[in-house]
Amino acid sequence: MDAVNAVAAKVNGEPRDIYSTITGQLDASAVIEPVTLDSAEGKEIYRHSASHIMAHAVKDLFPEVKLAIGPAIEDGFYYDFDRETPFSAEDLEKIEKRMQEIIKKSSPFIRKAMSKADAAMFFKEKGEDYKTELINDIADEEVTLYDEDGFVDLCRGPHLARTGKVKAFKLLSVAGAYWRGDEKNKMLQRIYGTACATKDELKAYLEFLEEIKKRDHRKLGRELDLFSMNDEIGSGLILWHPNGALIRKTIEDFWRNEHLKADYKLLFTPHIAKLNLWKTSGHLDYYSENMYSPMDIEGVAYELKPMNCPFHISIFKSDLRSYRDLPIRYAELGTVYRYERSGVLHGLLRVRGFTQDDAHIFCRKDQLEEEMHNILDFTIFVLKTFGFDAYDIYLSTRPEKYVGTLESWERATEALRLALEKKGLTYKTDPGGGAFYGPKIDIKIKDALNRYWQCSTIQVDFNNPERFDISYRGSDGKEHRPIMIHRALMGSLERFFGILIENYGGDFPLWLAPVQTKVLTIAERHDDYAKEICRQFKAAEIRAETDVRNEKIGYKIREASLRKIPYLVIIGDKEVAEQQITVRKRNGENVGPFSIVEFIEIMQQAIRTKQ
Repeated sequence: MDAVNAVAAKVNGEPRDIYSTITGQLDASAVIEPVTLDSAEGKEIYRHSASHIMAHAVKDLFPEVKLAIGPAIEDGFYYDFDRETPFSAEDLEKIEKRMQEIIKKSSPFIRKAMSKADAAMFFKEKGEDYKTELINDIADEEVTLYDEDGFVDLCRGPHLARTGKVKAFKLLSVAGAYWRGDEKNKMLQRIYGTACATKDELKAYLEFLEEIKKRDHRKLGRELDLFSMNDEIGSGLILWHPNGALIRKTIEDFWRNEHLKADYKLLFTPHIAKLNLWKTSGHLDYYSENMYSPMDIEGVAYELKPMNCPFHISIFKSDLRSYRDLPIRYAELGTVYRYERSGVLHGLLRVRGFTQDDAHIFCRKDQLEEEMHNILDFTIFVLKTFGFDAYDIYLSTRPEKYVGTLESWERATEALRLALEKKGLTYKTDPGGGAFYGPKIDIKIKDALNRYWQCSTIQVDFNNPERFDISYRGSDGKEHRPIMIHRALMGSLERFFGILIENYGGDFPLWLAPVQTKVLTIAERHDDYAKEICRQFKAAEIRAETDVRNEKIGYKIREASLRKIPYLVIIGDKEVAEQQITVRKRNGENVGPFSIVEFIEIMQQAIRTKQ
């Protein structure tokens, strides 16, 4: 084993810390492999050890604190603490300083096995109620603890050999977290941190976090006047301001136009329906925790819709269908309502009311593969139009609990697989990750910060056609069950808009920008010309504004630049005399001069080609 670079070891495939590997009784045939820091397992062990060190530091500084749990997470770690007084920024500094002292001492992490009963008594005597509760829930009769310089914690491990192996870390923030994620339990304090192999890696990661903060869609939403939320209206409900609404309209216009070109039929459906509809669809059985309480209307129970599917099925059933009619493609920008707990709500990315770019395709079995080709082409076209060229694709297959026949599942899964392969698309298989009603393809887009977001999904459904008893008349004159495909390209407008804001950092491409150009005057004598320019821009369907305030031109430019307007048109004596315009891009580059007509043509071409 490469003991120099190893942070842990695998013994017959099971991760173990170095200490227990060296001191434990190993069979002569045991296969020992090093776990290094450049592996996912190595990073997890490294971060988990940092979390343990943080808990040690907190207990040293605040002995009254009770410990809960402290796992490693992607890019970092956290630990939950029960403390009546909130941790402050100054507290985090003290904890960091104490952690540095513990690391400098470089004490070993020593693994100890103990009976479940003895461990429960050990932590009970220390007043560690959460640890005692965790131990009581463990099925095994033996548990493991780790002792590091007298600080003992319940943990399966593995850990690093010594505290001194942690080279670079930073505590990041404090947040509230219910014990075991249950809002009925006590709210604890969760301290988040990150740990890296080197100080340079830590510096780069902290710079990355700063860039995320700059691009935070909630921050930019306020600064660019795009959207807001109001407690008087309710958490998770979005108010679209004029600038955000203009971008939304642009997205919706593009979406509808492209769907019509692709031979989809556009629908509008209600926001509520009788409760029985959701019984038929199965939502009350499988999805009730995400639905709101029914409302009584004239003695009949109604429910806010969490999905659009049953409405589209109802429209399909409104007429007799022939095999010649298929495929039938329905599309709707349908607003749905889902109960999300307040602790998980997050700006536009996790809300309670949102608009899905929903579509449902009803087709014959022999049409399934071709429809998958069409949907994949359409999905990739839409994502690329919005600037997302990189993505990961997942094919999710049959779970343990499912509806439909094995033959149907195999046929549908093979159709999805063939569609991906014939398109030359690289994908990963997610065994058992399909919905209970059918296999699916999920597409995760990569943004400008190399973060992945789940947006597009394509799902085959054997369940709803059966539940709603939908059929078409085949060429043999008999009734046949169609295959139903659920399909979303953007997922939800709210979430997709939040991703767009962060991807572009608010610097939307010209075709999406709420104000595409602003005409700025140097002096009052230039106002009439500026207004005429703006009139011509608007006549050419370019979103334009004027700024004829009695302010210095530098002030006007700075203000327009903060609003991230793509083009600024500067009007002074020379421009008026020559009947031309000088143009400044939002990056500060001056271009032109142009005639008004020339610049309009440049703008229109860029907008048409979605630049």
